[in-house]
Amino acid sequence: MIFLPDVNVWIALTSARHVHQPIANEWLSGLADERIAFCRVSELGFLRLLTNAHVMGNDVLTPVEAWRVYDEWRADDRAVFLPERPDFSEEWRQLGRQLKGGPNVWTDGYLAAFARNANVTIVTLDRSFVALGSVAIKLLG
Repeated sequence: MIFLPDVNVWIALTSARHVHQPIANEWLSGLADERIAFCRVSELGFLRLLTNAHVMGNDVLTPVEAWRVYDEWRADDRAVFLPERPDFSEEWRQLGRQLKGGPNVWTDGYLAAFARNANVTIVTLDRSFVALGSVAIKLLG
């Protein structure tokens, strides 16, 4: 099985000060042979938040440091990068037509379409993913 953590889960797994780090680490330590995956959007969001002082506070990183942290995750045997499959665009457009408004609607919709298309499970702290329907979700917390 492959899990696709959303950006907030990746940050929780990485930042010792994140309020949800204990929950995220407990989930991660409970995995056996499963994989955890980045896609392009979660990779980009992870790098963006690591370098955002508003999000990271005193733990904010430079772009070079953020890439180093990302590379450390990718060196973990459990972590993989999943590219978009050739048929992804149509899945994304179909789901995108069903989205309702909201601050993260496009990113969440993309991740839901990606997960459905790649047959992976989203791992999230965000209950709003449930409303996207027909996508496998592991809700932490």
